[in-house]
Amino acid sequence: MKDIKALTLDDVKRIAAAAEREALAHGWAVSIAVCDAGGHPLWLQRLDGAAPMSAMVAPEKARTCVLSGKPSSVYEDMVNNGRFAALKMPVVPLEGGEPIIIDGTVIGAVGVSGVKSGEDAQVARAGVAAVIAVKETA
Repeated sequence: MKDIKALTLDDVKRIAAAAEREALAHGWAVSIAVCDAGGHPLWLQRLDGAAPMSAMVAPEKARTCVLSGKPSSVYEDMVNNGRFAALKMPVVPLEGGEPIIIDGTVIGAVGVSGVKSGEDAQVARAGVAAVIAVKETA
């Protein structure tokens, strides 16, 4: 048997708060989603001014990461490089999703949508960094 870490509600709140701080520091109106290792939603927030569609896209970016264990940008790059078959995969090929990897295992992901994809990814990475930092000090 293998022991696998799981996100707690405190972890999720820490992730969301860090992502929100990053977005607000830049004036970015985004939606932030966090999912568990099964791709099930644990958190969704749409900041003031974020487009309603962003609240649908952010969770799918997070789900993409847990399905693949990779940032969602991998699939955007595939499509941009002409591998259009990737559009048939059960993923959202848009940058802005980042997996949460602890001890080599994907335990969840953060998805962000609402601004340029690189900026979405920056916000998502800020959320992931908040939970990784806590794990490293534990």
